[in-house]
Amino acid sequence: MMYDVVIIGGGHNGLVCSAYLAMAGLKVIVLEQRSVVGGAAVTEEFSPGFANSIAAYTVSLLNPKVIRDLDLYAQGLRIVERPIANFLPLDDGRFLKVGGSQTKGEVAKFSVRDADRLDDYHRRLGAVADVLRAAILETPPNVIEGAPFAAIAELFKVGRLGKRIRALGLDLQRDLLDLFTASAGDFLDGWFESDPIKAAFGFDSIVGNYASPYTPGSAYVLLHHNFGEVNGKKGVWGHAIGGMGAITQAMAKAATKHGAEIRVSTLVRRVLVENGSTVGIETEKGEIIRAKAVVAGVNPKLLYLELVDATALPAGFRQRMEHWRCASGTFRMNVALAELPDFTALPGRAVAEHHASGIIIAPSLGYMEQAYFDARSTGWSRRPIVELVIPSTLDETLAPRGQHVASLFCQHVAPQLPDGSSWDDHREAMADVMIATVDRYAPNFRRSVLARQVLSPLDLERTFGLIGGDIFHGALDLRQLFSARPMLGYADYRSPIAGLYLCGSGAHPGGGVTGVPGHNAAREILRDFRRRRRFRHTRR
Repeated sequence: MMYDVVIIGGGHNGLVCSAYLAMAGLKVIVLEQRSVVGGAAVTEEFSPGFANSIAAYTVSLLNPKVIRDLDLYAQGLRIVERPIANFLPLDDGRFLKVGGSQTKGEVAKFSVRDADRLDDYHRRLGAVADVLRAAILETPPNVIEGAPFAAIAELFKVGRLGKRIRALGLDLQRDLLDLFTASAGDFLDGWFESDPIKAAFGFDSIVGNYASPYTPGSAYVLLHHNFGEVNGKKGVWGHAIGGMGAITQAMAKAATKHGAEIRVSTLVRRVLVENGSTVGIETEKGEIIRAKAVVAGVNPKLLYLELVDATALPAGFRQRMEHWRCASGTFRMNVALAELPDFTALPGRAVAEHHASGIIIAPSLGYMEQAYFDARSTGWSRRPIVELVIPSTLDETLAPRGQHVASLFCQHVAPQLPDGSSWDDHREAMADVMIATVDRYAPNFRRSVLARQVLSPLDLERTFGLIGGDIFHGALDLRQLFSARPMLGYADYRSPIAGLYLCGSGAHPGGGVTGVPGHNAAREILRDFRRRRRFRHTRR
């Protein structure tokens, strides 16, 4: 059977892309290697009676246009907001809550000056985020050689972006420059004097980023995590009832409703290329599926180095792709709990607002920096950074009554251990370190753990195709952003091979469960299909 488009990977971006293409009338098939669609955004039972979002674990960056266009709420999606954004228990027995109307009062416990600066900080960061929030839904300006008319179109894109940036005014343009080039630590040190609020905001700069918060460029990662919104409220974090899999199941329903075909347990072995153009794919079982276009939602390194024959790509392109940097420093755990953590800083085992927030174990930027240094030198942090999220406080479908499930998003660990050993040999020991880290702040935590699922960087790669455990399909640094994502000359979701496209997080605007790369790639694919039709019409 001949398809218009075959999509490699049934992660959230592949599903979004398939839905848009199917809505436009194209014949689309999605091929997913696992037995369930969703990629890293899935909900699975990891212990009898206990289910959780196995990899991706919280909602904010999912784009409202994608939700609206795919009518995801009509497909069963429901997102509830956290009562507060974050809770930071501190070493001295104090704590900080961030979110809602209480943030100023909470920060004032540590610094009245910092509390007074919060409104201006949020206003300025929000103004810059708004400019880029609009830009993420657009194809970045692409570097073009030898195509003058195409180059003119790219100049128009630059002009549109430049107009938005000029509208910020010179003062906010300076903030924009800082957020793209400075470290998050330096940026936050310029705003605040107290460690807890800098830690709360600075945590966003190292999520999925194998770096110190004082690494130049890490301020952009902080900004990237401020693009989100939940239920129309900017900067809010939430939970999808039923876990992250509820998002991708709703996407799959939207795609199939419009005619897309989805096939699971189907591993793609290679992309077929004839005379410089893609003509389909071959599965691991030897099945040939022909299509006019092939779209990949996988890491670009996986696509171009493992699924495409080396002779089909320009040597320089392939060589650069070999150096595509993948590193999240992420260690992921899911645990079943007999009871909620009882924090020394805020005692109590009954459900409270801090239990339903993002609980950050990282009291200062210096703590985060040391965690990175430890991982670089020994392979893992002696005192790691942990974000603990307990979604069962908001969603009773995930655990038996009176019990809970928790996600532990842990950093920093080295994607590849410096002594050459395998993460298979250290997985459980590292999991013990993570649990002990939480236990220092909530002494009942260790004994409350009934079961656990542990995913090292190697496990994340083997299970979800996240090379080096990289949750973003490639680091979000200046060499791999915007018009350079995944490479200068190919920021428009196309590739050096005609008919081959990239729709995953390795394309603009990058990682997180946004659906935006899938949205944008679909737009470019449809443009190419329309051009082909016009060309055929003029040839008749």
